Amino acid sequence: MSHPKRLAILVGGGPAPGINSVISAATIRANLEGVEVLGIRDGFEWIMQGDIGHVQVLEIDEVSRIHFRGGSYIGISRANPTRDPQHLENVVISLLRLNVSMLVTIGGDDTAYSAMRVEEKAGGRIRVVHVPKTIDNDLDLPPPVDTFGFQTARHLGVDIVKNLMVDAKTTSRWYFVIAMGRKAGHLALGIGKAAGATLTLIPEEFTGEKVSLKTLVDTLVGAYIKRLSYGRRDGVAVLAEGLVFSLAPEDLAQLEEIERDAHGNLRLAEVNLGELLKAQVQKRLQGFGIKSTIVAKNIGYELRCADPIPFDMEYTRDLGYCAAKVLLSGGNALMVSMQGGHFVPVPFAQMLDSATGKARLRLVDIHSTRYAIARRYMIRLRRDDFEDPHELAKFAATVGLSLQQFRLEFEGLIAAEPPPLILEPEPHPSPAGSGCPD
Repeated sequence: MSHPKRLAILVGGGPAPGINSVISAATIRANLEGVEVLGIRDGFEWIMQGDIGHVQVLEIDEVSRIHFRGGSYIGISRANPTRDPQHLENVVISLLRLNVSMLVTIGGDDTAYSAMRVEEKAGGRIRVVHVPKTIDNDLDLPPPVDTFGFQTARHLGVDIVKNLMVDAKTTSRWYFVIAMGRKAGHLALGIGKAAGATLTLIPEEFTGEKVSLKTLVDTLVGAYIKRLSYGRRDGVAVLAEGLVFSLAPEDLAQLEEIERDAHGNLRLAEVNLGELLKAQVQKRLQGFGIKSTIVAKNIGYELRCADPIPFDMEYTRDLGYCAAKVLLSGGNALMVSMQGGHFVPVPFAQMLDSATGKARLRLVDIHSTRYAIARRYMIRLRRDDFEDPHELAKFAATVGLSLQQFRLEFEGLIAAEPPPLILEPEPHPSPAGSGCPD
């Protein structure tokens, strides 16, 4: 007697608001079509060891209201089955032992890659659909399409930064706020720009090259001096945690002992970028006779398991529905996306970066109008500052340097500054009726 086939749901990577909405919607859709749903607990952690004891049957009654809450109803982990062929084999065998013929994976770029490899290894025995989740917003979707959880994380991040900005002004101090974003600066820029932070630094500024720790420090010191010359001793800088990976090898050497996760990534929580920059900036300012109060603040864990805002609640319910529906309709080897209110499947083959063999990443476009506007509102040393002798004299006087000395110390920062933003107006249409026959 053949057993009924099942649909399984698995969550990998780090938490993001909206996971439970995907689980709920997918379960409801499958159950209503007579398909049993299994929740695979803790990502790939157990099934890649051949352990099928950590699963639970999901039914409509227990999941119909979990979409309001953050976290993951079936747990999560960063366990990576692609590093060991036996682990990948164990995943496929474990799912087949559980009579699973359809798998929904929920996760970021690493989980997407694992989903691709599982589908490939299953050889048609298990159909796999991936739902893109990451507050980093760095999966390769079209520019207007966010990964789920990003908007909730940004929303709450702005609230935190808004309060820190008031505290900074009240107490005459600076905050260095480290935002999550291992490979891309979407979250840091999204928070910093919306909140009106003093400046935001993201790894994309240094794309294609390694940056010295001194450059990061001087950028922050330059912003501090510029702000101080305007009579303000306070500020908030938002920094993407992925700046660690932009640092030159000699600067990263001191981080070699830091623990790495299952995907080989530095455990960024162990790399205290904020404290590192705080100490270096204060030391540099002391050299100019300036005493500063700087507080390093990491935000990220406060955002990842937050209850989703309505945008992400609706968005993720749509994604969960589509994931289940496309599997039940015979779909396979694709990522689910919603674009302009329409379901758009993204085949796994299109997600691979031929250079890395991994899932393709989406970075902040530093040549976009959006980024150019963000830069214009930041308080940081700019090319036009060095072209204005009055401004330059004010900055130099703030730190007791001559104009020439100030140039020597800081003018190198503007080398990588993007070109100025030029907005060309659209040509006006001809007046109605002109040039038309009677």
